[in-house]
Amino acid sequence: MKRILNLLAIILMTTSVMMAQDKKSFTLEDLMPGGNNYFNLQPNNLHGLAWWGDLCVKPEMREVKTINPKNGEESVLFTLEAMNKALEEAGIKPVRALYTLSYPWADKTEVQLPKSQGYAVYNWVTGAVTTRNDLPKEPYANVDLNPVSGHIAYTIGNNFYVNGHQVTDEPEGVLCGQSVHRNEFGINGGIFWSPKGNLVAFYRMDQSMVTDYPQVNTSTRIATLEPDKYPMAGMTSHKVTVGVYNPATKETIYLKAGDPTDRYFTNVSWSPDEKSIYMFELNRDQNHAQLMKYNAQTGEKEGMLYEEKHPKYVEPQNPILFLPWDENQFILQSQRDGYNHLYVFETTKEGELTHRQLTSGPWIVKGIMGFNEKAKEVIIMSTEISPLQSNAYAVNVKNGKRRLIGEGEGVHRVQLSASGKYVIDNYTAHNVARNISLLSTQKGKPVNLLSATHPMEAYNMPEITLGTIKAADGKTDLYYRLVKPVDFDASKKYPAIIYVYGGPHAQNITDTYNYGVRGWDLYMAQKGYVMLTVDNRGSSNRGLEFENVTHRQLGVEEMKDQMKGVELLKSLGYVDADRIGVHGWSFGGFMTTNLMLTYNDVFKVGVAGGPVIDWKMYEVMYGERYMDTPQDNPEGYKNSDLTQRAGDLKGKLQIIIGANDPVCVPQHSIAFLRACIDAGTHPDYFIYPGDGHNMAGRDRVHLHERITQYFEDYLK
Repeated sequence: MKRILNLLAIILMTTSVMMAQDKKSFTLEDLMPGGNNYFNLQPNNLHGLAWWGDLCVKPEMREVKTINPKNGEESVLFTLEAMNKALEEAGIKPVRALYTLSYPWADKTEVQLPKSQGYAVYNWVTGAVTTRNDLPKEPYANVDLNPVSGHIAYTIGNNFYVNGHQVTDEPEGVLCGQSVHRNEFGINGGIFWSPKGNLVAFYRMDQSMVTDYPQVNTSTRIATLEPDKYPMAGMTSHKVTVGVYNPATKETIYLKAGDPTDRYFTNVSWSPDEKSIYMFELNRDQNHAQLMKYNAQTGEKEGMLYEEKHPKYVEPQNPILFLPWDENQFILQSQRDGYNHLYVFETTKEGELTHRQLTSGPWIVKGIMGFNEKAKEVIIMSTEISPLQSNAYAVNVKNGKRRLIGEGEGVHRVQLSASGKYVIDNYTAHNVARNISLLSTQKGKPVNLLSATHPMEAYNMPEITLGTIKAADGKTDLYYRLVKPVDFDASKKYPAIIYVYGGPHAQNITDTYNYGVRGWDLYMAQKGYVMLTVDNRGSSNRGLEFENVTHRQLGVEEMKDQMKGVELLKSLGYVDADRIGVHGWSFGGFMTTNLMLTYNDVFKVGVAGGPVIDWKMYEVMYGERYMDTPQDNPEGYKNSDLTQRAGDLKGKLQIIIGANDPVCVPQHSIAFLRACIDAGTHPDYFIYPGDGHNMAGRDRVHLHERITQYFEDYLK
């Protein structure tokens, strides 16, 4: 009997080995964006899903279908052939694909075509095509089309236009209709239509007083100077004002907000009647925010509705939203209780403004998706189940009761239908490649549109585990992701690499497919490395105290937490404690360099991409939020200036940058090289000519070939 059992064990082991040998090995072409097989290994998706009212629109290769969310019934809406025939008759070039169309009118049988077709409108019932004659012939950008009025706004160069009319005529150094404040404070554009599209607000940014950073274009025969306006911490910043343009009268007024020097204007929004404009105004210290109301016709200030102060920083990121069923109430988002939550403000009959907290708890509201007007509910995304997740909830605005929408696992992205009764729910979890369904926000059975198969089943996958360790404060749980080498053997000693970011507004560990593991981590696990990632204090989605513990001392607490990750690695019998490396980009590049200098007896090899070296050389808004100014916090800036410790480098460090990085300018790494030369230490250095803060396309594949080779040469 014993012989039979032994024989069975041998057969099972042999079969397992043979099955593993039949699996494919990854290449960087499989795992990196820009690789020739990258998209084939991504979970299947349904591109272009949208809502036409309460019907889901599903584009396919040759036709567009609608899906009824109640029962899943499909109907053909129109075909590519019919639409292109109508476009040809109208003298417009044909559409190649149906995935980029939009359906902004729930009550019309019309579809909006993209920029390449001149924003024409196609009626799939009548076959009529409506074209525009107010688009410019010269290149234009920042297009914002209001679906209610049909007015279209855009920029040409540094000026702002509406319906072909030039609204501004500004000199060089002044930008209109574009994003300001370097995209901080939730800003991602500079054009703000009123609800009915009768008026449009726009940013005007005067940066003529801001110092030029001398970026150089080396692709020309003689290198060309192409400077960026780059306000460094503590230096003179740009000045922003907000204009309001009336397309009917062609008149422009500016909000009378006072002197814009050292102030930030953000989260611009409108009242439902288009008579008032609201925006948050933030001081340069970023510790005092005020919600201000302005008259949209005169620009006069009508008062302060709300203010918030904090000893470290206040960071307004979302405009107020009026309730669609009550123009006297709006929702404001704030971290005032330590977590981002919703507050309902109401103007009483006596004219007083009162407010109450709608959501609360040790979790954050990640965003408002819209409203279900009939049910008097607001649809939100939150981390209530877990900080690793993002789930949709319907919240009763009157009593605050919440109801989960969809599955209680994973990270969800939802699109709300016109009435708010349904969502397109696209989610992934550690064991779910992708699932897309139509869901009722109240009740009803889901209509499944896609359950993607695991795209990497044919490959040798490493074991990926998730866990928690205590932070350096001894009480806070930190999440980590550990990837073991492919064909793991517990009796061996493996080199280990920590991949780190560690900064604000980022989270590496989530309950997404394979726990969000990076392609490069899989590749290195295949090459025999243990890969560890820890989300330290200072990173995102854990509340204000978790994030702002790093205030005025960037790098200090973050490194302490990363060293707890090192302790975890050293506790694993299969990790070689003498072969630990670290890699990160941007803030992670700062962390990588800092760890190599501070714990130079622990880390043998590091690769720092686009690193911040000296926070005095980083931009005003981000830098001063977390560090204050160099004038106010000289000790903090001195301690985080890595040039001061260039002589502490012992291991092998490679720094990689884009030659034209506009985010973390090349001066950072060049200053560090000079300091290393003076100190007699020897980092390695590589530049990607013409690239910015990150590498894209084939450069990204090349980048990871280089990073891999560095660890293979010096850590393996």
